[in-house]
Amino acid sequence: MGQDGEFEPYKIIESGGSGEIEEKKSRFIAHTAAVSTEGEAIAFIEEKRKRFWDARHNCYAYVLGKDMQTMRFSDDGEPSGTAGRPILNVLTASGIRDAVVVVTRYFGGTLLGTGGLVRAYTQAAQAGIAASVVRTMCRGYEVCVVTDYGGVGKVQYLLGSRGIPVGEADYAEQATLRFMAPYEEKDGVVGEITEATAGRAQITVSEPLYYKRE
Repeated sequence: MGQDGEFEPYKIIESGGSGEIEEKKSRFIAHTAAVSTEGEAIAFIEEKRKRFWDARHNCYAYVLGKDMQTMRFSDDGEPSGTAGRPILNVLTASGIRDAVVVVTRYFGGTLLGTGGLVRAYTQAAQAGIAASVVRTMCRGYEVCVVTDYGGVGKVQYLLGSRGIPVGEADYAEQATLRFMAPYEEKDGVVGEITEATAGRAQITVSEPLYYKRE
């Protein structure tokens, strides 16, 4: 088991979205996606560049790794620091990892100035994320409980009282229930199940890992 800092929750994009804002007739269209490698991020960026080939700019940022090991951004011709960096700031401030955001700009004929560009790209990136499905990855343990049928209802009741859903259930000669226990609740859950089943349940706990909390 690592130190607590190694298991800080973070967020992912479960399904990408798109959002759009308009500023002085310039359109800023944001698209988001989940990615696991730089290759996937670059492919997503290139796909948007081809799709919006007639736009003035296709600026982007992406963050890879739960500890943000890889971060890249591009202003794509906008003044330095006015597009890619604001998009990246939105991603890092949101806690989202393994994601890419591309903001396409169709120029409306009016210059926005440095501050106006920063605000517009920031708001567009925020709109794209707001339109996405975002989930939290939490630290926890996979727990497997094997019990007789007399203990099934007790285990289900205990899990329900803690708001922990049963992931898988197999009913053979004995019942096998699998679920994810939050990191902080594992000892309490195991103790309660052991007590409720008078120690008859067989309980197996995995090493700590990340799981997607609904």
